[in-house]
Amino acid sequence: MEEQAEGLRELMKDSAQEKKRTSSAKDAHKTRILAITSGKGGVGKSNIAVNMAIAYAQTGKRVILIDGDLGMANINVLLNQVPPYNLMHVIDKKKTMKEIILDTEFNIKFIAGANGLSKIANLSVKELEDFAKQFASLGSADIIIIDTGAGITNNVLQFVAAADEVYVVTTPEPTAITDAYGIIKIITTEIVEHPVNLKLLVNRAHSADEGKRISERIITIVSQFLNYKVDYIGFVYDDPVVQASVIRQKPFIVINPTSKPSMCIKHIVGRIEKTEPAENEGVSNFLKKFLRRKR
Repeated sequence: MEEQAEGLRELMKDSAQEKKRTSSAKDAHKTRILAITSGKGGVGKSNIAVNMAIAYAQTGKRVILIDGDLGMANINVLLNQVPPYNLMHVIDKKKTMKEIILDTEFNIKFIAGANGLSKIANLSVKELEDFAKQFASLGSADIIIIDTGAGITNNVLQFVAAADEVYVVTTPEPTAITDAYGIIKIITTEIVEHPVNLKLLVNRAHSADEGKRISERIITIVSQFLNYKVDYIGFVYDDPVVQASVIRQKPFIVINPTSKPSMCIKHIVGRIEKTEPAENEGVSNFLKKFLRRKR
């Protein structure tokens, strides 16, 4: 009995210290939350998210990568991970968010999406509130990168509306350009409660000029027809090292850190870090915006 009592006292002590640390962290620390999205599948969005997360970790940041594609989650394949639990376990209240976080060999933490579970495509208000409470436990991270699903669903808009910055990934293909404009149009017309900080990233470009040309075309059309400002954040070269990394299930920034795509990703992360973060960024503000969408 004495051992149990002593154990209980230690548990209460640890809990009190954790609350104190959490409270202090909330006052002094803000988490930057980035959403990576696209108008269509197949543009390399998830690959961009994975390699950006690792590039951030290489700068010393504490990074959590979340597979927010609640229908066709696949980041675990790119990381060569077999997650025992995913976001569905949190939504079903079988696990907490902290219990499903995986450490990886790449110095980032990873939260798996719920592959093929279509019943959570549209969460109820209560489910969203419970999910938000669990999300709040991630506030110790410096960077949270959310890989959303491709195209537009309620879940995609939920993450996009709540994120501090939203990166739309496209490629030089005409269909990808059209779909990039399409998703930007939907975001800017559907999310009217606050401005969305939109950035454009061109993947699989053959040159810097091509990346800039594609981005300028989209940004000009968005400005003319939607009266909305979108910034160009950079491009990633089309290179065989990317496909090779997918086959090996190891991110290209790890396989070949000096390759053109790797250097592009590092440059993009460097540019993001040089931009001023939003005043209202952080997990608490993410949750407010996240819940506001459903209500």
